[in-house]
Amino acid sequence: MDCILSFKIKYSPCFFIKCVEKSFVLWYYKYMENFNDKIEYSEIEGTVESITYRNEDNGYTVLTFNNGAYLQTVVGSFGAINTGEMLKLKGRPETHKVYGSQFHAFEYEYIRPATADAIKNYLSNGGIKGIGPATAGKIISLFGDKALEVIENEPHRLCQIRGISLAKAEKISKDFVANYGMQSVMIDLAEMGLTTDESLRAFKVLGVKAAEAIKENPYVLYNENIHINFQRVEIIARSNKIPEDNHFRVESGIMYVVKHNTANGHTCLPKHKVIAAACKLLNLEPPSVESACERLICEEQLISFDMNDVEFVAHPDYYKAEKYAAGRISTFLNFPPPPLSSVENRISAIEIANGIKYHEKQKDAILTALSKGTMIITGGPGTGKTTTIKAIITIMRQFDMEIVLAAPTGRAAKRMTDLTGYEAKTIHRLLEAERGENNRTVFARNDRNPIEGDVIIVDEISMLDSILFEALLRATRLGCRLIMVGDSDQLPAVGAGNVLSNLIASEKIPVVRLDTIFRQAMESLIVTNAHKIVSGEYPEVGGSEGDFFVVHESNTKKAANILCDLVTKRLPAAYGFNPLEDIQLLCPSKKGELGTFNMNMLLSDVFHPPEERKVQFIAHGKTLFLGEKVIQTKNNYDILWTKADGSVGTGVFNGDIGIICSIDRSSGTLTVRYDERMAVYTTDDIEHLEPAYAITVHKSQGSEYECVVIPVIGNPPQLSFRNLLYTGVTRAKRLLVLIGTDESIKNMVDNNKKTLRYTALEKFLTER
Repeated sequence: MDCILSFKIKYSPCFFIKCVEKSFVLWYYKYMENFNDKIEYSEIEGTVESITYRNEDNGYTVLTFNNGAYLQTVVGSFGAINTGEMLKLKGRPETHKVYGSQFHAFEYEYIRPATADAIKNYLSNGGIKGIGPATAGKIISLFGDKALEVIENEPHRLCQIRGISLAKAEKISKDFVANYGMQSVMIDLAEMGLTTDESLRAFKVLGVKAAEAIKENPYVLYNENIHINFQRVEIIARSNKIPEDNHFRVESGIMYVVKHNTANGHTCLPKHKVIAAACKLLNLEPPSVESACERLICEEQLISFDMNDVEFVAHPDYYKAEKYAAGRISTFLNFPPPPLSSVENRISAIEIANGIKYHEKQKDAILTALSKGTMIITGGPGTGKTTTIKAIITIMRQFDMEIVLAAPTGRAAKRMTDLTGYEAKTIHRLLEAERGENNRTVFARNDRNPIEGDVIIVDEISMLDSILFEALLRATRLGCRLIMVGDSDQLPAVGAGNVLSNLIASEKIPVVRLDTIFRQAMESLIVTNAHKIVSGEYPEVGGSEGDFFVVHESNTKKAANILCDLVTKRLPAAYGFNPLEDIQLLCPSKKGELGTFNMNMLLSDVFHPPEERKVQFIAHGKTLFLGEKVIQTKNNYDILWTKADGSVGTGVFNGDIGIICSIDRSSGTLTVRYDERMAVYTTDDIEHLEPAYAITVHKSQGSEYECVVIPVIGNPPQLSFRNLLYTGVTRAKRLLVLIGTDESIKNMVDNNKKTLRYTALEKFLTER
């Protein structure tokens, strides 16, 4: 064995860093270095016989390994490896509850084959593209144990073999060098402290000179396509003795501030606030930060503009999205489709046929939708939005118009379908979303390939972030009617932007606000209390026949136990609810005794006691069980699903909630039932599946549940406000239960401090 290249797989604490202070991060890394030394490892050497599975994004690999005595399954994160390669592995044997005996490799060393037999085996097994067993035999016969040196340094000599042209010989050499070049780079990056998947991403972006580039400027790792978080990069930079005022560091720190606030919902920020935050983050004085900010603006990594006599900066993606949206909306308003005729007569005909009488505001909404090209219908629960939409659809169908219905989430789309009787799609499905390069979302439907339809009706418009709204507008052709429906009192989108509020505030778009609660809806305390809450009044509690209750408890630990009992026993017994499908626990926060993290653990133990967890699926450090309630936390456009009618499709989206209905140990897959869709997940796909017995109120937007339970104590002050309570309450159809104190409920109602979001859509609209 001539050459052994050491490649160590580091532990990744990325998930931890987001939650801790910098001092703790430094301690954590030091601790993990000691931790590596304390674990008892074993070592094995052998050859890669076959690769069963490989994720090219993060390097996670399942392979069959020949250790010289027998074949065994090996799992771990690897760089570029091929069948036939010789490795020295460091790790430990494990018994997987689903997949059986396997060796979990935490470190590996690449062993370059040195003998003629080893080289022949490597080449014969596909170690280099373009060389099969027959050609490998000829190469070894001619060059023996010098074969790899010839391939690497004298590829023209391969032309002595029949069937290998000079072009093919050069390609063989290039592939071989690239493969070993990547191995060398991965080793260097591992020595810098990067994990395998981080090294792979860095190599894809920076190429063979990745190590040199990172040594010169570690902050190149804070790249959207490498996405190593800023705190990690800071540690690497300190180890390379990068000065605090290094311009790469300052610029990256500013971009971190902007991106961090984008994740909090802002599409732009006052420049002075960005500079102040960056100074605090970087421990620098304003002049150097201000200079760096100006460089970023000159290089168009940030966009600068004035709003209300204050200079703002924005990430180019969000600036362009809001700028485009404003321009597109203005175009729609300036060039509307022709109004429809005899509309009032048609409204009267529907009233007579259905024995109903529309409220004046409803008539106004119907007339506006049929006479204008673009409009907004807004209103709270029980104000007749669905009845109004159904009338609009009925009349437009009389004109043979093609109508498209859409909503931001799968549950919202299904609800829209159930209420209107017409199929609604998720916006992602409508736009034919696909995964593009570097996992970025791309849409097949756009300005060059618009949506085919005469009318687009979008429900739950408040849930759209600025980027998705731009994509929708790009795919809406000029002359198509766009009717946007939503509740302006609900929480804004999880993503950046405040689309519905900005559109209404601009006063550029026709808006009809439905504010009359109809008699049937007034019989529900859920509806009447929702309107009380949003108006700043305290809710009423229903009696034994009511649908709105408060369970009084001030102790958070006791409240957690009561919540478990309510969800799993008391409410199902009293109302006949299915505890998994009909009841949803909505938590204002993820953290704390009554946050989603803790409540999901408690409820999972109740629904699936440890002694009953016989059928499990383990991957990515998580264990899922047969029958577990789960939520998809990130869009995945590749997951295949089928319906009972035989129809098939792909794509499961952020916020979809389902039940694990089967686990197939032989194929390493599990199936999740999302209403009528059966989605099949592989080992890698479950990375973004999480328990969903409890979800945040933000995640519940666009959904309705038969029964909703909400804890209103033990929540952070910034999450104890009126609109959050209102949004949670309006998710309930038949029963709403709050657990807490009268004081905690009153405090939430009194706190009318809406989530402040810096956005520019309203400004761009009013400038038109």
